[in-house]
Amino acid sequence: MRGLKLFKIRGGVHPNANKQATHDRNIAKLPVPGLLRIPLLQHIGSPAQPVVKLGDYVLKGQLLARPQGAISAPVHAPTSGKIVSIGKYQAPHPSGLPVPTITLKTDGKDEWTQTWEYEDPFQMEPAKIAEIVANAGIVGMGGATFPSAVKLGLRNRYQLEKLIINGAECEPYLTCDSRLMQEHAAEIIDGIRIMMHALGVTETLIAVEKNKPDAITSLEQAAGDHPGIKVVGVPVQYPMGSEKHLTQTLIGKETPARALTADLGVVVHNVATAYAIHDALRNSRPLISRIVTVTGAAIQNPGNYQVLIGTPVSHIIDCCGGLKNDPEKLILGGPMMGQPLPSTKVPIIKGSGGILALTSKEVPMKDPSPCIRCASCVNVCPCGLLPLEMAIRAKAGDLDGAAEYGLMDCISCGSCSYVCPSHIPLVQYFNYAKGALTEKQRAQHKQEEIKRLIEARKERMEKQAKAKKEKLARRKAEMAEKKKQVSETSA
Repeated sequence: MRGLKLFKIRGGVHPNANKQATHDRNIAKLPVPGLLRIPLLQHIGSPAQPVVKLGDYVLKGQLLARPQGAISAPVHAPTSGKIVSIGKYQAPHPSGLPVPTITLKTDGKDEWTQTWEYEDPFQMEPAKIAEIVANAGIVGMGGATFPSAVKLGLRNRYQLEKLIINGAECEPYLTCDSRLMQEHAAEIIDGIRIMMHALGVTETLIAVEKNKPDAITSLEQAAGDHPGIKVVGVPVQYPMGSEKHLTQTLIGKETPARALTADLGVVVHNVATAYAIHDALRNSRPLISRIVTVTGAAIQNPGNYQVLIGTPVSHIIDCCGGLKNDPEKLILGGPMMGQPLPSTKVPIIKGSGGILALTSKEVPMKDPSPCIRCASCVNVCPCGLLPLEMAIRAKAGDLDGAAEYGLMDCISCGSCSYVCPSHIPLVQYFNYAKGALTEKQRAQHKQEEIKRLIEARKERMEKQAKAKKEKLARRKAEMAEKKKQVSETSA
């Protein structure tokens, strides 16, 4: 879109895109594996609660686990088959710790559960759209995995003006969103229109980095009949895909720390989320698969693949022809914000956008050396933080000190680590410190809650003892009064 003024964001870096291996690869459907490992926590919030039991036969799209609490999302069967395990299994997380997981033995029939046709979404009440999106288990597909229905409900709490659709895809190597925009632009635009109706806004800005001209063209053609939807080419700058920084680029307003873009009248969704919402409202299909970029110099046949949720990484790599050689690094997601894979046994989840098998040439390993106080990390931090000061305190275990320097405002984009001449793993320090601080706060909250319960019990016991003492005193007084009356009567 021409004529829209764009605003510059602070910091950021310009890593090599490395998208050439998969940029022109059309989305291919991956074969169904023999087993699917379906974690019950694929979203921010509380894990889903199983509604099936061991031995149950389930159909594709059938509910496996219902949400718990306001921030949660259901989980559905990606295909038909038999439930062979409900327990803990290794998670797609660097810790590799097990999480509650349903294991489905597929039957090869891929038989759908009963589906139904919804009425025209534009005749629905916004709350009904949000309900359908919630029941479909749709979460933020850009990696944040925040339940999408909660965002659609923000119209009840904020005065919303714009919807921003994130198609920046600024992470190197990843092209899953780019291919989705090129191949399914019409469906994305339809999903956007449904979200606009649900949010009560009349303007949408679709932000795509300028190095994706084919995606921009496809979206512009699909949005041609909808003047309220505008496609905007944004600068190629990492982390342009950050929700708050993308908002600042487009409207020139900075989201305050710990605030939401909704405070500025803006809601941000990913292009893949828009596509999933279209699929849910038009085809009554829950979120059971996603597009994954599989690439890196160690992959035989890189490409973009439609993968069922719960598919093991090993199966995906095998379907891509396997590995040319042992990778130096296996990453789930992008190289900047993705996480090292603890094992190829772990499954793909709703927020998994990529599998990278990188060689030593792509990730030259260098030992960290002492900080030289060059402040390069400060210059590139898009949040205006002091990474070197946070790292010093995080390394020393001074979690509160790191928090005072803005630890919890860090978006873990990795820009600081990328430019550090001393090769200090800054983001690893920050992620560790965030986890430790959260655990500390959780433990502190637990102690305070235990103390509150103990004090409440003590107060309750004291009241009971006092009441018992008063009751006993009244009984003694009554008995004394009766004795006195009997004595007077006898006299």
